[in-house]
Amino acid sequence: MDVKLNTIRLVRVLSLAGEILNNAVSFAVFCVLDFVDFILCFVYKVIDFWIESQWKPCYCSSAKQRIIEGDNILVSEECESKIVCLTSTNLQVEDISDTLYSRPSIVAQLSKFIINDLNKTKKTKVTSTFTIDSTIVEVLRRNVVPRWSDCDCKICNSWTSSRKDTLFVKAEGPKDKAREDVLFIHGFISSSVFWTETLFPNFSTTVKSTYRLLAVDILGFGRSPKPTDSLYTLREHVEMIEKSVLEAFQVKSFHIVAHSLGCILALAIAVKHPGSIKSLTLLAPPYFPVPKGEPATQYIMRRIAPRRVWPVMAFGASVACWYEHISRTICLVVCKNHRLWEFITKFITRNRIRTYLLESFCCHTHNAAWHTLHNIICGTAGNLDSYLDTVCNQLKCEVTIFHGGDDEVIPVECSYNVQRRIPRAQVKVVENKDHITIVVGRQKAFAKELEKIWKRSKCD
Repeated sequence: MDVKLNTIRLVRVLSLAGEILNNAVSFAVFCVLDFVDFILCFVYKVIDFWIESQWKPCYCSSAKQRIIEGDNILVSEECESKIVCLTSTNLQVEDISDTLYSRPSIVAQLSKFIINDLNKTKKTKVTSTFTIDSTIVEVLRRNVVPRWSDCDCKICNSWTSSRKDTLFVKAEGPKDKAREDVLFIHGFISSSVFWTETLFPNFSTTVKSTYRLLAVDILGFGRSPKPTDSLYTLREHVEMIEKSVLEAFQVKSFHIVAHSLGCILALAIAVKHPGSIKSLTLLAPPYFPVPKGEPATQYIMRRIAPRRVWPVMAFGASVACWYEHISRTICLVVCKNHRLWEFITKFITRNRIRTYLLESFCCHTHNAAWHTLHNIICGTAGNLDSYLDTVCNQLKCEVTIFHGGDDEVIPVECSYNVQRRIPRAQVKVVENKDHITIVVGRQKAFAKELEKIWKRSKCD
């Protein structure tokens, strides 16, 4: 009995020591990264001016005055921002996440906590103030020419040679006699090959002959357009999918299969087309309920990017989310040179390993990844509750959620959080699988599971 108690105490002590060590190392590492990102800001301004003859805007600082540039106005109030785009035909309002330009350094954040503690006993009147971020206006003024730090290969820029302003869609199945349509939406830093190289070859002959499988590259990723003047908001992503898939292929009713960030787009589409959804299959949906009183966007950013060096996935997410210029450097090294990395991989493995995941991971621009991460994952935090409630109350389709038991990117609790909002949803946790291997490596089994879901929807 004493041995067991001592073991429990030892585990607790080691756990506490590990947490303290992780916090201390994280504080030091991210202080250094704050400084490095600050330096890189100036470095890129000089290089951009030297190569492109103009300064490029960034989100390191936000202007505190009213800015009206052409037909675009940005209004921000208490962590919720709106862009008002005035056109000759209509007025459009888009949600812009304040996490784009409100990412305090770790030292500044610590100072803020101390000041807040000191002011807890003081009663202060909170006033509503409007601020304008000039960077947003500058981004909207950019042209669509790829930047020097982006890849210029045929795959990444295939959209520039086409006059069609639509997304890339890989369609398989009968063109005219399809009885069912299925829309596949990939996740963050991915592309349609996540589906086409895994699931598509493993569907049964019956499915291939009766279902039209539509895998889309979302705006800014894969072979789809990567406009430098886009803010990659939820509205832009959804409207491009509607235009490129639903309208182009004349889709009336359809199933949706979505992974990670794609789940947010899937929910937004389902809410806009409640009568058209036959089934909704979500893989690792990034849903974190926001506590009352918390700024939704900032809360989500801290959850997905906690600025910790361990686990490794948390460190990677933190670098991608908090540091604009460091993440641009990573894109410069990895994405711009993805053909080199593919060659090296094939050379080392003697061409025994298929490199479709490398293509999927690398074919995007920093501008697309940065804005999509903040405006979709963080920026939609305040909308997901209403989306899930709509799916629960207005949609009658089957909702199935799959999650890898070892997923370190999106914790399993997120799927159960969705189930709490949609009680009829079925959650299936696949043990010993992570964020990617929930599909890759078990594509045959997953293809069969999808076929069963679609078959059940016919009987309903």
